[in-house]
Amino acid sequence: MIALDLDGTLTNSDKIVTPETKEALFRFQEDGGRIILASGRPTQGIVPIARELKLEQYGGYILAFNGSRIMNCTTGEVLFNQTLKMEEVTKLHELTVKYGMNILTYEGDTIYTENGDDEYAKIEQKITGMNMEQVPNIARALNKPANKCLMTGEPSKLLKVEPLVKEAMAGKIEVYRSQDFFLELVPKNVDKAASLHSLLTQLGMTEKQLIACGDGFNDLSMIQFAGLGVAMSNAHKDIQKQADYVTLSNDEDGIAHVLEKFVFCAA
Repeated sequence: MIALDLDGTLTNSDKIVTPETKEALFRFQEDGGRIILASGRPTQGIVPIARELKLEQYGGYILAFNGSRIMNCTTGEVLFNQTLKMEEVTKLHELTVKYGMNILTYEGDTIYTENGDDEYAKIEQKITGMNMEQVPNIARALNKPANKCLMTGEPSKLLKVEPLVKEAMAGKIEVYRSQDFFLELVPKNVDKAASLHSLLTQLGMTEKQLIACGDGFNDLSMIQFAGLGVAMSNAHKDIQKQADYVTLSNDEDGIAHVLEKFVFCAA
């Protein structure tokens, strides 16, 4: 199996899967390999790429919200689902107001945001292709518990806020930086590695049968967990140091290169 982060890894700078990478992934699946799209994106923001790669036909999986939700693409069955408590979302709203950031969350095919004019919320909307609705309080807008919240802000300001949020929510949730302007806020003990371990266990497989590729700090856990952990050359140097192998960038078909080097040649 191969677990692939999306933005900065599987997709290039134009947010598309190039023909060469797509061809390599089809070959991988036709040879019996299975793909896990492992992203901080919500499920609805991953589905179009899953369809593009025909994961429903080949038996792939979507690992969304940084790991708090896993779905079987063939059956639509949710294999793992963990959510934030409503009081945690309320506290995150309060911290957002206190530190002058913006926060958003997801329900169905809608992004709820407390500032629809926020440039970083608009980036998330463009990435996911979902509808966006501005609300005064995301906690009150939700009809059911959320898998993830996303705090956004100007990178230098968010960098200072990050440790304050971690301190305020210590022992309650997990906090990861996926982009300079995105702070991922997910349920306690949730990360990509933990969710991949759960999936592999259900499938009777081990991490030795897994390749994991990523570029962000929220990918680090799965890069360290997998039998072969791969960092993109566009990843931060600290992430590259933790990887077993550094491939080409997301604009140079780095995923296709990994498959050629470690899968197709080995076969």
